Amino acid sequence: MAVPKNKVSKQRSNKRFANWKVSTPNLSECSQCKELIPGHTVCSNCGYYNGRQVVVKKEKEDK
Repeated sequence: MAVPKNKVSKQRSNKRFANWKVSTPNLSECSQCKELIPGHTVCSNCGYYNGRQVVVKKEKEDK
């Protein structure tokens, strides 16, 4: 069984977990409507993915 030879201080053990930072998401521009979207997703504005229309968006009717 592995047993530590010396005590590890709180400061030293906490240094291991100090570099967990949240990074900004990588956004790319939609080829049709030029809106910023996350990579590998269908554009929520126009419904295009990889230059093809995948989702047909319905236009709202005016009352």
